[in-house]
Amino acid sequence: MTGRLIAVEGVDASGKSTQAQMLAVSLGAVFTFQFGATDVGGVIRRALLDPDNDSLDDRTEALLIIADKAQHVAQIVGPALEAGRDVVTDRFTASTLAYQGYGRGLDLAELQTMMRFATGGIEPDLNLLLDIPLELASRRLGSSLDRFEGTGDGFLDRVRAGYLTMAEADPAHWSVVDADGSVDDVAARVLAAVRDRLGDLP
Repeated sequence: MTGRLIAVEGVDASGKSTQAQMLAVSLGAVFTFQFGATDVGGVIRRALLDPDNDSLDDRTEALLIIADKAQHVAQIVGPALEAGRDVVTDRFTASTLAYQGYGRGLDLAELQTMMRFATGGIEPDLNLLLDIPLELASRRLGSSLDRFEGTGDGFLDRVRAGYLTMAEADPAHWSVVDADGSVDDVAARVLAAVRDRLGDLP
């Protein structure tokens, strides 16, 4: 595979979806997202985000997300990388570790094993963590919340802490970007971080 994979990560309302799309345009890369970028993934996404599915077991949730990941890699990410295209994805493997591992408390090693199976071992060349204070995330989210956003008991605190732990543990593959600012200011920081790590991109 000759293309490179950049994953834009962060808690909900960090602005990552907007920034991932802007980065893909700047780099002339393929833009995609998890979860729900494929037809199969769309079915999974609707089930996972429905607030009425509050009885969904944490392990069931993780398995559905990993199934989406497998289809996403098979149908979109893998073929693009094999064709030599750079890919920017809104979320990838780190989201599962942050949300289902650190957030839900599932075993990190087991999640990593299942994700290696699902992705065929594909990992991002760079994870960009768009980091914002959780108070700002809460203000941006407002009162219209999906299953993940509406989880209480410090869930997003654990997710954010998990992201920061992963970034600190693997600085060669992570860059933390301050996402508190205007869309254009954050986009400039994101592009600078990418060029600093993968310097020969456009």
